[in-house]
Amino acid sequence: MPTNPSIRLDAVDANGTTLECAIEPSRELRRFFSGEPFRAEYDVSIEDVPEGILAIPALAQLCPVAWTRGADVYVDEVDARFAHALADVEATLRGMYPEFIEGGELYARRTVGAEPEDRSGHGLLFTGGVDSTAAYVRRREAAPTPIAVRGWTIGPEPADDGKWATLRERVSAFAAERGLEAAFVAANPLEALDHPMLLAHFSRHVDGGWYSSVGHGLGLLGLCAPLAYARGMGELSIAATHWEGVDLEWGSRPEIDERVRWTGTDCRHEVYDLTRQERLDLIADYVRTDAPGLALQTCNVRLDGNCSECEKCYRTSIGLRLAGLDPNDHGYRFEDADYRIVREAFEDGSWILGEDERLMWADIRERVRETEPRSAPERAFFEWLESVDLGGLVGAAGRPLGHRLLQAGARNAPTPVYRGLYPVWDVAKRSYRRVSSGR
Repeated sequence: MPTNPSIRLDAVDANGTTLECAIEPSRELRRFFSGEPFRAEYDVSIEDVPEGILAIPALAQLCPVAWTRGADVYVDEVDARFAHALADVEATLRGMYPEFIEGGELYARRTVGAEPEDRSGHGLLFTGGVDSTAAYVRRREAAPTPIAVRGWTIGPEPADDGKWATLRERVSAFAAERGLEAAFVAANPLEALDHPMLLAHFSRHVDGGWYSSVGHGLGLLGLCAPLAYARGMGELSIAATHWEGVDLEWGSRPEIDERVRWTGTDCRHEVYDLTRQERLDLIADYVRTDAPGLALQTCNVRLDGNCSECEKCYRTSIGLRLAGLDPNDHGYRFEDADYRIVREAFEDGSWILGEDERLMWADIRERVRETEPRSAPERAFFEWLESVDLGGLVGAAGRPLGHRLLQAGARNAPTPVYRGLYPVWDVAKRSYRRVSSGR
């Protein structure tokens, strides 16, 4: 029996399109797991996918947790290329977070590497937002399969079924308009892992949630491994959130995503060479030549369209204007009067922003300096944005006080006591899921 902290991945089972794996953590790690098996549902049969590939989705979620305690991970069979990828990703995360990533070893009875017959396909994780749309435009000659995922911003609870149906419909329509076939994956990483407890222990070290800052590059890409193998995807792409020169600790970055690989598939971190405003410029060129009716979906509040009232909607609308497009033609409501609303929201503290939002507004400010305003309200906003201290507009706390107190208590509570408080944490989890979503 292992004496170090450990996690065992057991009973990896594929039944039709469904994957299920049991997770058995040792006592030191038990509080970070709910006791639920890891489950994933694909839109293609995975019964012929090798077991070493089938283990990847769960390993991609649990290994970063194991690394926080220097724990060893045990599995019967694993893909050899992915085992090397995990070592590379662990080294990257340890360099980013030396205060809590300790490392760990992966032990497998068998390492395998069965090459799929076809590797001609290309998959692209896709939401319809600025980043994934720009990645599609950049790689459209490869006819990438748009892949939508349920499991992070859309959870597995029945209450989220409507959101998932909306996302599926939007991604399917985008694909069909371009002669492509969309793909879909639904999983329960936020239920198999105890996400609120991970937040309680580690969010003080990171700018955001566990998944945004630590787990989502490896987690999202790894989740797609059985799908990629079954569909013959030799490449799998994920769009960058940030860009060259932005040195923020983030769970999806080239040093992570482009080290993720398994037999038959290499992963790509797309459009990292473009700032967010430059991605909107790329989209604007595509709109003018190929897709005049393209609608973006970026809202932090709703998935069935954009609210046009949250920080991200206003930021995208202004970015579209700077790219020479009318946001009203691409999924938003925006008029000159909204510039004053944006300024007031900044000045009265209505928006709690992180460092990455500050950088995105700084990116907008750079473009404002090169752009001739088209109206008096726009000119006034440009002049204000030029003079304002964006650093002073970034929220210092980032989370409600009540949630921070709950986290502090949970860090020191015995697991049985914490379990009794789980309904309270479940409420907190719903709000944090929005914080930890990609931008």
